[in-house]
Amino acid sequence: MADNNPSENLRPNRHSSGYSPKQSRNRRIFPVSQFPLTTPARLQAALLATAALMILPIHSAAQPPAIPDGIPHSFAQQRAARISDLHYQLSYNLIPHAPTTEATEQIRFQLSDARTPLLLDFRDGAVSELRLNNNPIPAEIQHGHIVLPAKDLHTGENTVEAKFTANIAPAGKAITRFEDHDDGQEYLYTLFVPMDASMAFPCFDQPDLKARFQLTVDAPAGWSVVSNTAPSLTVSMGTAKETHFAETEPIPTYLFAFAAGPFVNVHPQPGKPNIWVRKSKAQSAEPEVPAVQTTAAQGIQYLSDYFAQPFPFPKYEMVLIPGFAYGGMEHAGATFLREESVLFRTAPTALNRLNRDVLVLHELTHQWFGDFTTMRWFDDLWLKEGFAQYMAYKTLAALRPNDDIWQHFYQSIKPAAYAIDETQGTTPIYQEIPNLDSAKSAYGAIVYSKAPGVLRQLNYVIGVDAFQRGLQLYLAQHKYGNATWSDLIAAFESASGRDLTTWADMWIRHRGMPRVDVSFVGCNDSHLAKIVLTQTPVLGGPETAKDVWPIATEVLLGYPDGSTHIFRMELNRPSATALFSTSPWTCPSYVFANNNDHAYGLFLLDPKSRAAVMQQIASSSPAMQDLFRRTLLWGSLWDSVRQAELDPAAYIRLALGALPTERDESLAASLLGHTQTAIHHYVSDLSQPALLAQAAALAADRMTNDPDHDLCIVWFRSLPGFAAQPPARGVLKEILAGKRTIPGVELRQQDRWSLVTALIAYNDPEADALFAAEQKRDPSGDGLKYAWVALAARPDPAVKRQYFAEYLHNPQRSEDWIQSSLGAFNYWNQSGLAAPYLEPALEALPQIKRERKIFFLVAWLDAFMDGQQSQASLDIVQHYLATANPDPDLRLKILEAEDELDRTVRIRAKFAAQ
Repeated sequence: MADNNPSENLRPNRHSSGYSPKQSRNRRIFPVSQFPLTTPARLQAALLATAALMILPIHSAAQPPAIPDGIPHSFAQQRAARISDLHYQLSYNLIPHAPTTEATEQIRFQLSDARTPLLLDFRDGAVSELRLNNNPIPAEIQHGHIVLPAKDLHTGENTVEAKFTANIAPAGKAITRFEDHDDGQEYLYTLFVPMDASMAFPCFDQPDLKARFQLTVDAPAGWSVVSNTAPSLTVSMGTAKETHFAETEPIPTYLFAFAAGPFVNVHPQPGKPNIWVRKSKAQSAEPEVPAVQTTAAQGIQYLSDYFAQPFPFPKYEMVLIPGFAYGGMEHAGATFLREESVLFRTAPTALNRLNRDVLVLHELTHQWFGDFTTMRWFDDLWLKEGFAQYMAYKTLAALRPNDDIWQHFYQSIKPAAYAIDETQGTTPIYQEIPNLDSAKSAYGAIVYSKAPGVLRQLNYVIGVDAFQRGLQLYLAQHKYGNATWSDLIAAFESASGRDLTTWADMWIRHRGMPRVDVSFVGCNDSHLAKIVLTQTPVLGGPETAKDVWPIATEVLLGYPDGSTHIFRMELNRPSATALFSTSPWTCPSYVFANNNDHAYGLFLLDPKSRAAVMQQIASSSPAMQDLFRRTLLWGSLWDSVRQAELDPAAYIRLALGALPTERDESLAASLLGHTQTAIHHYVSDLSQPALLAQAAALAADRMTNDPDHDLCIVWFRSLPGFAAQPPARGVLKEILAGKRTIPGVELRQQDRWSLVTALIAYNDPEADALFAAEQKRDPSGDGLKYAWVALAARPDPAVKRQYFAEYLHNPQRSEDWIQSSLGAFNYWNQSGLAAPYLEPALEALPQIKRERKIFFLVAWLDAFMDGQQSQASLDIVQHYLATANPDPDLRLKILEAEDELDRTVRIRAKFAAQ
């Protein structure tokens, strides 16, 4: 699964490197005597015809000692020890616009111990009929479970048969409905991670009870159905059709999936994955799909060779889901991708296409890491997510050897990881998950960004060959099975011949990271005597005071003429020294302790080096010609701003001076994003207007005069964030009116709506008229969403009240729409209007956690806290933490988001008067 970073976000993340039943005729509802059991044909009713099912009360003697809420880890371990050879046969009847689907199911499994009851997981739906080994049993649901009585269980093979209904809704359900406003069509899709399969069918919903699934779907004749395997039989039934799918390989419940609706298979090509798109987007998808297919096909070949394991499933397809909650979800054989991440709503650049390739390869890697070999429990979530992210870049670097892929890895991965790992809300990569109902808490930058950063360090520590052999051994040892992080480390130890116990313990089991400082000695006579690296825990405090991380890194000595010396150092103690007395080197102008970004940690420049780097970057000296080095040094300067060691206004002036000559799109976007953050949040109120005017004038000039097409787009995207003053707003209006154009760039609908949103947020006198004109110009389904998002930016207390109420109390409002609007609601210039909602946003956290998808809670917290910058707001957050007693997971998430607010207050207090 890929984290969702919607392109609709209206302002940059300040940590990131860049800039959210009625039954119709001919539908057959099968009675329990006609369950689809062991063959594609409907099974004869003989098994169940002898007795009518009765719904009986559960007798206390049949209950386990306690029926737990959720799925506790200890309970799951006990259940996994009893069950094996698990098979599900499911049949769903999908009726357009129905709030539920009627379904039937057979579960077959081997049981090693039948002396005690067994719990089946099911919540949110209803079971009307239930049999266990041909005996009717009660279908009562208690705490999300159904009791399978011990008296009806057998040692050996058991069979459960059920008739049930599952809910369908636009949001909050495991089966989600999307209504296409463009053509009135309807699309349904499933999303079960981490434990929502039990909202859609009775099951043993835990990752280490892998099963083979066989699916049958009744749907309208004009619909296509895509699932984990290819259809084995399709039966026409007039206005409906029945599609049978071949049985899957063993997969966990959260990876079983289907999507149904009038999807179109766009640009089918032999030897390349099919890509399914909703009908109204098929024509616009045609130019984009071939590149995605090619990336996936090349990735399959590379990963099959790299892992020495052929693609592990019978087929691979991708389904583009509009408004999907995540960037992608790696269902075995059928990845679902967020439509907006593939079919661009803005004028795309090379960087946008590279990000799309990373997404495609991330989900593809999951077919091995996650689907073929699955973590035993969600405490090892990084085993799939961290590896998928790292291997996506490793694959792309092999497929595009002439591109600066590892520079992009640094910019896309490291800032997000560092930004959370230096907060009191951070966690270890390995996270204790006592109950699957709290598994959502494991998702975030630690597994998606820190874990791949740590894996890059491990690749450097043990070498590329041993790293590859370790992965091959790990997959070979756990084919279609489950594994833990200790299994992976053991494979790396076997492949490398190294003891990795200490390395793994510190990097996987400990939270936080080291700050590595550099000092160099003996430069009085122009000769370098020694380099000293010192590490200290970023978090501080008694908990981490003695933490020492094993680090291997490249140290760079930089000279004014552009020459360098690079050497390897290992830091396995609080400090390490490199001596140069026997072969003295000339004293460098700066030292950087993480050249080529092999190590993970906060690598700051010492004051002398920082001054030298700033001077050389400003003068475009030969020392700064290497793109990767230049990117890393700019990153270290930004880290110094966030550590309140460098005046943000000095950084802004430096960036604005260097940007017109910066030719790399990724680095230019990063510098503009950081410049916006510094202007919006860090500088004083007195200096902000002049800096805004300078940045806006530069963006307006470069978006039309830069010779690079992609850089023109980058500058254009930055302009709304700088356009608070009338001259810059006038440029936005000229663009909307067609009086000013960007050479070679045709604006797309989200480009135009971002301009309208900014004008609304800045309370421009013409904003309402321009909004109405854009609504008329773009009445599409996407246009309806963008219009709703734009109005959230209106600087009107009544509008803020209306939107906040809808966020919490309108279950029909798509989660995608809400998440996309949070940035507009908390637009950077409206901290006063949004401030009254900070406390209610905190109070709503239990509801948000309970009702929303995985990444929504963090997006909610970040939006409401990033929009503030005052001590009063910080006091509200700290008061809530002290008095509300949030659960441990929520406390960590709040502390994570609070860190940036606290950092903003500290930076402004230190530099506001300068």
